Amino acid sequence: MPIMYNTGEWFNVQPDYYRKVELATPDWPIDLDLEYMQVVAAPYGGPLAAIRDATKLVPVKGTSRPMIRIFDTAGNEMGHISWSHGKLISMGWSDTEELICVLENAKVIVYDMFGNEKESYSIGGEASVIKIVEAKVFQSAAGTGVAVMTTSGRIFLKQNSSKSERKLPDIPNSNTNCSCWEIVTEGRNSYCLLGRDREVIKLLHGQTVGTVIANLFEKPHDRIIKISVSYNHQHLALYTNTGLLWLGSVDMRQKYCEFDTGRKDMPLQIEWIMNTHNADADAVVISYPSYLLIVNRNADRSEFPYDPVMFLVAEMDGVRIITQSSHEMIQRLPKCVENIFAVNSQLPASYLFEAQKKFEEKSYKSDQYLSLCRSNIELAVNECIEAAAYEFCPETQKSLMKAAYFGKAFIPSHNPEEYMRILRILRVLNTLRHEKIAMPLTYIQFSHLNPDVILSRLVFRKHYAVAIQVAKHLKLPESWILEHWAYHKVMHDQNDNEVARKITEKFKNPSIEGISFCNIAEKAHQSGRDELAIKLLELEPRASLQVPLLLKMGKFERAVASATQSGDTELVTSVLLEIKKKMMLSNFHMIIREYPLALNMYKNIMMQSSRTALYDIYNTEDDYKSIAEYHFKNAIESEDLESNLSIIGNSYAQGRCTVEAKLCDDTSRMLKLQKTLFNKHNGAVALNGLSIHDTMLQLLHVGELKEAEKIKSEFNVPDRRFWWLRILSLAEKFNWVELENFSKRKKSPIGYEPFVEVCLQQENTREARKYILRCPDKRKVYWYMRASLYEEAIDCAFEQRDLHSLYELQTKMQLLRDQALLEKICNFIAILQARR
Repeated sequence: MPIMYNTGEWFNVQPDYYRKVELATPDWPIDLDLEYMQVVAAPYGGPLAAIRDATKLVPVKGTSRPMIRIFDTAGNEMGHISWSHGKLISMGWSDTEELICVLENAKVIVYDMFGNEKESYSIGGEASVIKIVEAKVFQSAAGTGVAVMTTSGRIFLKQNSSKSERKLPDIPNSNTNCSCWEIVTEGRNSYCLLGRDREVIKLLHGQTVGTVIANLFEKPHDRIIKISVSYNHQHLALYTNTGLLWLGSVDMRQKYCEFDTGRKDMPLQIEWIMNTHNADADAVVISYPSYLLIVNRNADRSEFPYDPVMFLVAEMDGVRIITQSSHEMIQRLPKCVENIFAVNSQLPASYLFEAQKKFEEKSYKSDQYLSLCRSNIELAVNECIEAAAYEFCPETQKSLMKAAYFGKAFIPSHNPEEYMRILRILRVLNTLRHEKIAMPLTYIQFSHLNPDVILSRLVFRKHYAVAIQVAKHLKLPESWILEHWAYHKVMHDQNDNEVARKITEKFKNPSIEGISFCNIAEKAHQSGRDELAIKLLELEPRASLQVPLLLKMGKFERAVASATQSGDTELVTSVLLEIKKKMMLSNFHMIIREYPLALNMYKNIMMQSSRTALYDIYNTEDDYKSIAEYHFKNAIESEDLESNLSIIGNSYAQGRCTVEAKLCDDTSRMLKLQKTLFNKHNGAVALNGLSIHDTMLQLLHVGELKEAEKIKSEFNVPDRRFWWLRILSLAEKFNWVELENFSKRKKSPIGYEPFVEVCLQQENTREARKYILRCPDKRKVYWYMRASLYEEAIDCAFEQRDLHSLYELQTKMQLLRDQALLEKICNFIAILQARR
């Protein structure tokens, strides 16, 4: 069992053990003397702000103007604020490490940890009219709030910067001044406790007058001079002018103890020590000049001499003590640490720790110690891992993790996940505690904040390299950290080429996903560095992200080029509509004519919305073919084609579209001829708008053969088409004699099968037979069958020795049940097969 191992800073306040943990010693600037300063420190190892204490006489060095100086816990100055806003009443830190300064006129100014002003607001109402004498910055579920006390003794409370102020109830019998006050939060609601003489007044929103609670102390005293509420707002400490200390629940229904400190001087601060293993508190720390006192619920005490000036910082698992020469933390000793390192501890974890040490020494006693804890080896391993998480000393951490590693070898199927998790966290915590980072977090605080918040705080402090390594170590995304690094480069590095090169080098790693160059480019644009923004946009592969910023920057041609290269028609459309609003039309046309996709998209848009704008584009581009189509579409819609054909034809001719121009000329002549014929027949023949084919067919129907032939000649209608029209018209009029004469006039350019076709359409088999004889031999059988002249078809097929046709006719006759013809076909088939 370990004896006096890592226990030198332990102390006992019956029945519990506490310890003082030494953190990194701050290296304050030479000109900073905390004895003459007001200091407020942020929890979770955050920064602290210091300003000269106006109540103390201090030799003035340099300017007499007050200055708020901001330091990290290692004493490095992070920023400063030259104060020129009036009388400063109080300072405090928000849960996001923002410095909140409350002025005498109830104005609140918020700064970041580097001294840059972020926002300001007023408590408002009566508080802004009447001067305030005291102020408190407090935390609640609603955020960081501010409470102020006016010169009239009224208290106003603002839960956060976005909520309106609330006036708390009046103080009963307010003739007597209150000596101390504190804000208590319960969830999203807050109320005030005031100490006045020998009583405590509770001011709860919604009441008319505050509630007075008296007779809390048994021993005599004059007045309560200090009130302290625990970190979790569950416990209350009251301190009197006679040195009496009262500990109890915050509702004052339960009293833990009443303790006489024996001191008559005014304490500097009182803070509760929160437990490490639960969200409770058993003791308070009271600081006096050069003296520190710890008192617990059982009225037991422990005391230490200290520097003349010290500042207490309440944490969720202890109290930090900051002095001119030291930085320490008082904690309730974690149970797992006590189990291992306590003198004469006989618990499994202690035996395992000793067994591992003996194993390293190659001593046989290792097996003896191991046998003492083998039955509870898993419990011992878990306690060693947990204890390592609570330790600040890297050597102690290593020893405990070695013991856990040694012990888990004796556990079958042990899950190493927790061991690896704590190992990763310890490496991160040790990095954060280094003086260059100066964020002395405990394991409990780390778990409460969660890694994302810690990474955000590292990034805000500009520890980008450390943040990236921590993210990798904890297997978290690192892309957003690189983005913030890039923002910093854009804001502070003036060499555009160098910035673009560095950002490209960092972002080209394929393992980094989700980074948008456009976000960084926008930052560059906001900083007035458009050339750098364009260089960064060229690296962005997604046009949908590039284009909006290019438009915002006024780089319209680049925006069109990027949109068209993407092939995204919706993006192109949105770009065109946006640019058109911001440019002269002529310049707009000059840009889009270089990009065919954009030009065509714009034409489609204008076709739907503005024909005039479309015509302007065609004119600008000398696109005569499109101009002709524009006029043609307008003519069709206005039903005025005839009068526009000359314009359309001229446009086609100018565009060297000879075919289209010739068609326009032919159409114009045809429309004029149709009009003439319409008038000639007194409107009996409707020809207007018909095609050449239909016009000739209509003329043939009414017997105007010469007019039809004239059109044929004038419009170069082929003979084949004219013959078809002629025989169709004759057949429809049943003019079989003229049809026969027409067939004999000269050799038909279309053959005689069309003659058979038109006869059969009119169901004239007799006339069809005449023309079948003039058809090619190989087609005769087909037409005889079409005309249902089956006997002639059989004879013709036999003559041509066409077995296939005979078989086809045989099937047909079987269906028709014509026995005579069926026998004839069978005989012919037999004869032809015999000849083979």
